[in-house]
This record gives sequence, structure tokens and C-alpha cells, in this order.
Amino acid sequence: MPSVFTKIASGDIPGHIVYEDDLAFAILDIHPRATGHTLVIPRIEVDQLYDLPDDVYGHLWSVARRVAQAVRTVTDSERVYTFVIGDEVPHAHIHLIPSNLRGPIPFPPVESAAADSLGDTAASMRKALA
Repeated sequence: MPSVFTKIASGDIPGHIVYEDDLAFAILDIHPRATGHTLVIPRIEVDQLYDLPDDVYGHLWSVARRVAQAVRTVTDSERVYTFVIGDEVPHAHIHLIPSNLRGPIPFPPVESAAADSLGDTAASMRKALA
């Protein structure tokens, strides 16, 4: 079954498409955190961003950079926050949210157990990457 993003890209349901090419497209989020909140989405339906083919993954980030520059210009924002959250829609996407705020942004709290085991976690990750 096509995702809501695929349905928007195909014109089956309405959406505010601001960019599109053969591999990716960008739409305004219908639940914006700020004016200009944009989602950059691969055309291929993959749940996890990191499961995309390398060429699509690289292209998606290139599109995100280009769209983020437009978001910053249009909204006159100091910065554009970039988030990959991945639990709202099972179709990989990147959030671009303009902001003029300085200081900490909402982020998951520090997990002390994870902080206490950094050495073990690093060793396990190095092994997985070998």
C-alpha cells in the first residue's frame, strides 16, 4: 500500500510540493513546527533512511541542502534545524525546520546508563563497522 508521501507525489492526495526530481521531492509539512517546515522525501518507499541505496541517500541529502537554503531565504531564518525522526510515517524523510532561536533545542534527555557505558558501546560499534 502506498505511503501518504507516495500518494502526495503521485497527485492522489493534495500536498504542497516545493521541489521534485526523479529521485526525491519536498513538501511542506501539514503539521508545521514553524512556517516553512519542509519534508524532503525519496520517491522510493523505504522505512529507514539508512536502508536507502547509496545513490538515493546521497542525492536526498543534496536536495535537503538545496531546499534548506531556500527555506532559510524564504523565512529569513538564522538556521534550519535538520531532523530525521522516522516514526511518523513509514517512509524515510528529512525534516527541515527554520528557526531564529538560539540555545538548546528539544532533544531526548541524557540517559545516564548509556553515558556510563560509552567505552563498551564504542567497542561494539567498532566491531560492527569492521
